[in-house]
Amino acid sequence: MSNDISSEYIRVFKLRFKDMKNTADKAMNQLSEDMLFWSPNNQSKSIASIVKHMSENMMSRWTDFLHTDGEKKSWNRDSEIESDITTRKELVEVWEKGWNVLLYSLHAIKKEHLLREILIKKEAQTLIEALERQMYHYSYHIGQIVYIANLLKGNAWNGLFEHSITSKRSI
Repeated sequence: MSNDISSEYIRVFKLRFKDMKNTADKAMNQLSEDMLFWSPNNQSKSIASIVKHMSENMMSRWTDFLHTDGEKKSWNRDSEIESDITTRKELVEVWEKGWNVLLYSLHAIKKEHLLREILIKKEAQTLIEALERQMYHYSYHIGQIVYIANLLKGNAWNGLFEHSITSKRSI
């Protein structure tokens, strides 16, 4: 543990994002390929749709995040509704691509960046605010993934949280 609160904050944030990914990975790994694409009705998202949304959000928000708006012009939110992912292999590739961008970006954060203003949707906010915003956003969607997976598995569901929170002090 660092005596420097900024360094500790960055360390904990990296840890929590990794824990979040690990939780979703454990949930999705319990599902058959068909289950990843299931939704209860036309108004609801499947896990595949949530994965696509999260991945595209991560790539938009965290690519060159210190210098460009997190709402990239190349991001087409409307295309997320109709997921073009059709296999588990594609789903995993999309999922990992987004997480790789996020985790790589987190490792680039220095304590002097935390109070720096960045843009998301042309709205200035400190990097701390942006990190907290994304933590809230992604945890919401991880909860959706876990809920859908649990619903689909029913009595065959294996718990996720016995060892999901990383206890290691370093990343």
